[in-house]
Amino acid sequence: MLKYVLKRLLYVIPTMFIISTLVFVTIQLPPGDYVTQMLEAMRNQTGGTTWTPEFTEAMRDRYGLNEPVTVQYVKWISNIVLKGDFGYSFQNSEPAEKIIWDRMGMTLVISFSSLIFTWAVALPIGVLSAVRQHSLADYFFSFIGFIGLGTPSFLIALLLMFIAFKYGNVSLSGLFSPEFENATWSLAKVLDLLNHLWIPMIIIGLTGTAGLIRVMRANLLDELHKPYVETARAKGLPEWKLLIKYPLRHAMNPFVSTLGWVLPGLIAGEAIVSIVLNLPTTGPILLNSLLQQDMFVAAGFLMLLSLLTIIGMLLSDILLAWLDPRIRYEN
Repeated sequence: MLKYVLKRLLYVIPTMFIISTLVFVTIQLPPGDYVTQMLEAMRNQTGGTTWTPEFTEAMRDRYGLNEPVTVQYVKWISNIVLKGDFGYSFQNSEPAEKIIWDRMGMTLVISFSSLIFTWAVALPIGVLSAVRQHSLADYFFSFIGFIGLGTPSFLIALLLMFIAFKYGNVSLSGLFSPEFENATWSLAKVLDLLNHLWIPMIIIGLTGTAGLIRVMRANLLDELHKPYVETARAKGLPEWKLLIKYPLRHAMNPFVSTLGWVLPGLIAGEAIVSIVLNLPTTGPILLNSLLQQDMFVAAGFLMLLSLLTIIGMLLSDILLAWLDPRIRYEN
């Protein structure tokens, strides 16, 4: 098992190198740069003032944008690996890593709480739907699942905000009450966070929950109709023990393997929902940095989100190897 895990960990290094290269090059592809955006904004504010080519080049020199892309990339990735320095935010005039870490914490809290919610709801409902196939509960949860799959997260957020404000005079935006937004961390602030966290947790987790219910139901139904289940049942094994010991464990393999796409899916859903609910997470900042071509902030965010995707895949591989020893021997 240890050898299998180490082998998977070694894959992370070349994967992150390829991702970092693609991220940095892709951000450079749109025409112009931050200086172009800044000078255009200054021109609009000053009533059409134009800038000389010399001034434009001087601004690019100031921000280090005149160097070749390869040189910029080598400096950027070297500073991240050796110093933990993600670069400088042109727009906010502060280190990029400060902006990234300030927002990444809340993003991880929301994403992992949504992941726990997704699994905690999808697993028992998927099992119930499979064991009670064609029952009223199966039809009900299948209907709810299709609605969850077909409804975007941001639309659910807008509907809940409208209902809460119209009928309860309650605002669902933000993760903290006004008195705790800028307060230092304390037990009271943590409790206030938990009091607000359930709203984005459920909204973001609903789509993934609906999909995993269908996955779990299909997998378990396939296992329940295999000959070994009938043999175990014929030997007098209690139904609940038979379910847990054999078909459920086998059906968990595809279920666990979905972790690799559920985690990045939750983070992508978080970005849209964060804008709608005004959450202090990576979504709004990442979108704004991409629009303003604040390249180091955008690249840093994309790098860390890609790393989370890789971690999701790694956790999925480890859990699969733990559930089914055949996997570690075949790989």
